[in-house]
Amino acid sequence: MNSQSQSILASRFGRALGLLGISAGVVTHPGPTHAAAEKKSYTQPPFAAFSSQMPDALLGSYKYEKPIWNLHDALHLPEWLSLSLEQRTRYETMDGSFRKDSKGGDQQIPLQTDLWLEAHSEHWRLGGEFLDARQFGADKGSGINNTHVDEADFIQGYLAWSEQNLAHSGLGVEAIAGRQTLNFGSRRLVARNAMRNTINSFDGFRVRVVDYNHWQFNAFVTKPVGRYPNDSKQLLDHIHSFDEPEEQAWFSGGFLEVYDLPGKLNAELYLYHLDEGDRKRIQTRNRRYFTPGMRWYIKPAKGEFDFQSETIGQFGTVRASKEPGDGKNLDHSAWYQHLDVGYTFDMPWTPRFALEYDYASGDHDPKDNKDQQFDTLFGARRFEFGPTGIYGAFARSNINTPGYRIGFNPHRSVQAFVSHRFYWLAEDKDSWTTAGLRDKTGKTNNFIAQQLEMTARWNFNSSLNFETGWAHLFKGQFAKTTAGAPDGQDVDYFYVQSQLRF
Repeated sequence: MNSQSQSILASRFGRALGLLGISAGVVTHPGPTHAAAEKKSYTQPPFAAFSSQMPDALLGSYKYEKPIWNLHDALHLPEWLSLSLEQRTRYETMDGSFRKDSKGGDQQIPLQTDLWLEAHSEHWRLGGEFLDARQFGADKGSGINNTHVDEADFIQGYLAWSEQNLAHSGLGVEAIAGRQTLNFGSRRLVARNAMRNTINSFDGFRVRVVDYNHWQFNAFVTKPVGRYPNDSKQLLDHIHSFDEPEEQAWFSGGFLEVYDLPGKLNAELYLYHLDEGDRKRIQTRNRRYFTPGMRWYIKPAKGEFDFQSETIGQFGTVRASKEPGDGKNLDHSAWYQHLDVGYTFDMPWTPRFALEYDYASGDHDPKDNKDQQFDTLFGARRFEFGPTGIYGAFARSNINTPGYRIGFNPHRSVQAFVSHRFYWLAEDKDSWTTAGLRDKTGKTNNFIAQQLEMTARWNFNSSLNFETGWAHLFKGQFAKTTAGAPDGQDVDYFYVQSQLRF
């Protein structure tokens, strides 16, 4: 690798719980603090291809601000047809390294181009989304994989039906069949990826039921879509292969959200099930997990405290390794806890200060035929643990991490935040998963690192946005002294990116 590289109670709750007996499933709402009953107040979409997520067939609203430059108006398209083109360009560079057996720094230019087209007539919608995610500047030492590249493929292709008032019951119902993206709750377990260059998608069926202003329930049964090729050399050579559903894998679940409980409280209750086997092109660990969870939160507001608590359990079985000859199954039992408390000041720049804490269990003993390492499934991590891309230093596995965050808005078109976190291993004998470093004896000091991050976004208008960010990893003893660790040099990561929406 080039060593010279530069440098996210009430009765109504009891009544809604009954829906969990119907089926198990997931949601379509854009982020951790947006409720189904939210009024029509425009916010900025994530810094990623997101046009297909902006309309809401049941709420009858356009949740995000419509791009001021848009193809629909420019081409004088009919009202029954929606069309968008989005393009994101990022330059990212990393000085230093933290991954096992790596040297020097790295740099990359990831490009994300997205075309979405949808035709709608009364209750029906037919849509497709085409994504080209590629990179330039990486080399054979970059460790490139299919989170960086998915060239020229369809991430959505669906037929949807919706009714805002089914049989005059006051309930809204939506059903979607085909290839689609999923984005639920806090996004810690199931997310439409934002900073990552590629986006998870699923083939299957999803149904959504909304009791306006009260609750929302989603159910889904899907097959995860595999992104191909997944070989580093083929990706560097820009070899194209179409994505395909993983025939030996099923992902399903149910997700209930309840809004406006006493004290401005909101709640979520969910259950996911993942059942995978060895695939045509890749071996897996045959994860068979049930993942139940619950989240409580109060949304941030000026001059008020807010909080969030999410507790997740996970149990099932998993194979000891990906090797096909290793038929040894381990009992899997893991858990995760998130807590944060914040206060938004009613003053210029609207600063918000928050204390944050995350714990994701690790494997207690590598010799006990059990596995306790938490698996974040298809979740996103950028909004909590720093930039991903070629960096991505931390994930929700075997970590114990307190920290604080300060967000502020110097101008109505500018948002910024500073984050500072401290990372320890949750279990000394388990690995720092994203670095691939592990001391099975548990004798190495378990303090991994501190991470300081600063990010700023400028919305030139609703069609053109810019963002820049910097993260510094202050290495601790585990990152410096564990067998296979690179040199003790701290790591600097920097990126700058633009997003254009038509």
